[in-house]
Amino acid sequence: MTAFAPAVRDAMTALRDLFEITPLQRNDLLSQRYGADIWIKREDLTPVRSYKLRGAFNAMRKIRSARPEMRSFVCASAGNHAQGMAYACRHFGVEGTIFMPVTTPQQKIDKTRMFGGSNVEIVLTGDYFDQTLAAAQAFCTRQGALFLSPFDDADVIEGQATVAAEIMDQLGQAPDLVIVPVGGGGLSAGLTRYFAEAAPRTGLRYVEPEGGKSLAAAVAAGEPVTLSQVDSFVDGAAVARLGDLTFKALAAAEPAHVLAAPENRICGTMLEMLNVEGIVLEPAGALAIDALKDLRDEIRGRTVVCVASGGNFDFERLPEVKERSMRFEGVKKYFILRLPQRPGALREFLSLLGPDDDVARFEYLKKSARNFGSVLLGIETKQPENFTALLARLEAASFVLRDITHDESLAEILI
Repeated sequence: MTAFAPAVRDAMTALRDLFEITPLQRNDLLSQRYGADIWIKREDLTPVRSYKLRGAFNAMRKIRSARPEMRSFVCASAGNHAQGMAYACRHFGVEGTIFMPVTTPQQKIDKTRMFGGSNVEIVLTGDYFDQTLAAAQAFCTRQGALFLSPFDDADVIEGQATVAAEIMDQLGQAPDLVIVPVGGGGLSAGLTRYFAEAAPRTGLRYVEPEGGKSLAAAVAAGEPVTLSQVDSFVDGAAVARLGDLTFKALAAAEPAHVLAAPENRICGTMLEMLNVEGIVLEPAGALAIDALKDLRDEIRGRTVVCVASGGNFDFERLPEVKERSMRFEGVKKYFILRLPQRPGALREFLSLLGPDDDVARFEYLKKSARNFGSVLLGIETKQPENFTALLARLEAASFVLRDITHDESLAEILI
């Protein structure tokens, strides 16, 4: 082994001053479903409910060791990195200034303040993260503070790699396959480097959200590239550009080993983990488990570890998660219905609904007098095939509908 794996193990030992090793749990439900030995590494059970504390702690530990006079740290984050740095600042008794967008939910602000206590000052600035980041970096220049990157930092990567060292110790052997979520690449780079040294036969599969495929883009281009657009739903992994340092560790990844999980499908995984297993996961935390659906043939009979990277989920988002899941499963659809403006037309339409069809949304979009009115119609049912029968009955009765379920532009405005 070269220097990386021993350094990771040193970091893992130091981490025990903060929290006990996070559980590695065999999951019977998933193991039976996929015919494999499937384990979940529960990073949602750290004190800050994500793995981010590992990297922030390790970077701060090493900086303080080399430069004990350094007592001022800065980061820009609206989520798990902010909470991890706040916790580390309180542990080391240093000052932290955490820049967060003005649009950050109050719950995340309160949790960051709780973890950091009097050691942390929170600065709300900028409507978008790029503006927040620029303000944080300008502050560092003015104040001589040290900016702590969420992923593109050697010591942060080393800290995140402690997840891999713990997996090896807990399992008592090298797993056949490890599935790891990817955002900026700190966690995936750390695991890649550690397993390459300590267990080179262990395979890795990387999974990122469909709307934020920064690793896939970087592997294809041979260098990090900035995505022109990112879907922010999987906020813990919705990163427009992979880190330069993290890419060095991930550049050799085979394109076929970089998976993309649809945002709406992830919602179904979150709901199943919550309702069946009692595990609360944020969207990024469910990425690795969701990717099992794409690896069904590859993992049969093998020992597989899924890294559940975080559980900072705001339950106010639960209705949206359920909605997205139903749309992915095909049991909820939205239409624009062209409804004749004549007596009995609505009654006739309702009579065509099946016994399992439920009108979840009915809203007139055009209220001016005319022969036909446009109606925003949402329908829920129990089986996707029910829609085939319903649409056939409506067409036979000369009702005209336009399916807008997957029309992102209209859905953003109307749904």
